[in-house]
Amino acid sequence: MTNRLANETSPYLRQHADNPVDWWPWGPEALAEAERRDVPVLISVGYSACHWCHVMAHESFEDEATGELMNRLFVNVKVDREERPDVDAVYMDAVQAMNGHGGWPMTVFCLPDGRPFFAGTYFSKTSRGGHLGFAELCERINELWHTRRDELVEQAATVTEAIDEGVQLPHPTQEPDGSLFAAAAAALVGQIDKIDGGFGSAPKFPQTFAIDALLRQHVRTSDPEALKAALLSLDAMAAGGIYDHLGGGFARYATDKRWLIPHFEKMLYDEALLARVYLHAWQLTGEPRFLQTLEETIEYVLRDLRHPLGGFYSAEDADSEGVEGKFYVWSISEIREICGDDADAVIEWFGVTDHGNWEHTNILERVVRGDLARPDSVERGRVALLAARDKRIRPGLDDKVLAEWNALMLSTIAEAAAATGSVKWLDAAVTNANFLCDNLRVNGRWMRSWQGEARVLAFSADYGALIDAFVRVHEATGDPRWLDEAVATADALIELFGDPEDIGVYTNGTDGDQLVARPKELMDNATACSNSLAAVGLLRLAALTGNERHREFATAIVDRLAESAARLPLGFGHLLLAAELRVLGIEEIVISGDRPDLVAEAQRRWMPRSVLTWGNPGSSPLWEGRHERGSDGRAYVCRQMVCAAPASTVDELDQRLNALG
Repeated sequence: MTNRLANETSPYLRQHADNPVDWWPWGPEALAEAERRDVPVLISVGYSACHWCHVMAHESFEDEATGELMNRLFVNVKVDREERPDVDAVYMDAVQAMNGHGGWPMTVFCLPDGRPFFAGTYFSKTSRGGHLGFAELCERINELWHTRRDELVEQAATVTEAIDEGVQLPHPTQEPDGSLFAAAAAALVGQIDKIDGGFGSAPKFPQTFAIDALLRQHVRTSDPEALKAALLSLDAMAAGGIYDHLGGGFARYATDKRWLIPHFEKMLYDEALLARVYLHAWQLTGEPRFLQTLEETIEYVLRDLRHPLGGFYSAEDADSEGVEGKFYVWSISEIREICGDDADAVIEWFGVTDHGNWEHTNILERVVRGDLARPDSVERGRVALLAARDKRIRPGLDDKVLAEWNALMLSTIAEAAAATGSVKWLDAAVTNANFLCDNLRVNGRWMRSWQGEARVLAFSADYGALIDAFVRVHEATGDPRWLDEAVATADALIELFGDPEDIGVYTNGTDGDQLVARPKELMDNATACSNSLAAVGLLRLAALTGNERHREFATAIVDRLAESAARLPLGFGHLLLAAELRVLGIEEIVISGDRPDLVAEAQRRWMPRSVLTWGNPGSSPLWEGRHERGSDGRAYVCRQMVCAAPASTVDELDQRLNALG
């Protein structure tokens, strides 16, 4: 017998539709039911590709006795954190306030009005190692509810107050200037793992914003240490088991310090952000290995994560057949059988052994970092292994289409298409942009999630990511339609999410659910927070349109957060880009007429603080007096609307761009 989740569109929620737990989806109906029954609300938050979410589900939520206990004592609510990041943000703040750390699965006990009084993450079914088991925890919460409720109400008030305080932006001591970038870069270089790249020990996450910041530091200053730290990290990740050497794409993170053992889930946003930083590394260095990683990652997304209509799916699970990583690992005997005469070369190239490197199996890795150009024998073996793997049972696919994550991927593919000249990628970008406009917008309001139908009002991160995506598509195509889409989205972002009493954007809009607190994301994490997304998107857009409202809104965000970014660059990696745009300025490149040679030259380069407009003239001040036709077209290179002499040839354009430094 199924529960209420059977009718939900989220794959994660539907995974729990057959649980004996009488789950409710998030909404006021669940809270009202808790009030009617006079019981607490148990909120369980997770996502489809979360391994430990599956473990807790199997141990507790699929257990008849535990389900009966939960149904008797609580109103139980299941939340997909990817679909409802606003709910996740509020209760993650509660988990962190109570425990000092958070994660998923998230387990929160609340008053009937939604205010949390106890929170944690994964709980095993039974007590062990001094830790309370989930069933015993439920009994204990019930006991406190009936004997010491006043204390729970007081705790809920304290936690809610802490959540409210957490949305207050720090006040800076000075206006940001160029010194903050040197300070941030020095902090990042100082934290780099000088052996294996990346930051910290295990588990180790890609930290793409920090790596990109180091690459930009080298572009600005020729800092050799920044470049060395960035390339070490990129080489180590592309060589490690975190990278799928057969099918392309990256796993979410590595459980060890040298990137060998992945947490095998593959997330769309990771592919978007990692592909982008490898693109920049290739543009900066010209090294083929970075282009190879970029190409294989994008092709993985287009092959395995694309809906037939052009949207991108969210993720592939870590588990298949109930076993983590089973889809991806190999025995040496399997490789010998599949690869035949090429087996020895494949075994040596990917570090395969008889005893294996993980649970008596082999995770493929490139044992020599920085050497990714596969010999013919290895490439034949790779193709054969991929074909054999495709016959295995694949990990579960989270096939919902999320606006924010699609926008991140769209930005990357559009930028990569422009830089490489790939017609295939450009077509994929335009198709995706059209898909989003056609399917994730209802009556002019962007929606968060689509799976046959759009649902859940979009959040500020969706809007911020879409602004930049549409600007990138305009830069890649020259079509002014996408600037119009970006402007409309930017206006709506400010109106729906802007803080009228302070600066920045809230997570949820004025027309969204009223939660126990209105979250405001300030720090970048695996993805950029909504405020840094808004700042980058609005600044780049304003450089093309001259819209002062957009520029001023973004500037206020940067000025408030830049000091924190210099001090804690790992937590404000994308905000650092916004700060560079605000402090150092943005170069505007305008190409008139029909000059594909000039367009290609401008697109080929990586200029982190540039914007490009070409094709059909738009309404931007950048186009005033610049309407040459056909081959008479010229390139205008400007900074803050002040331009150098126009360039009529590629060599002249090179000179103008080189002069920017």
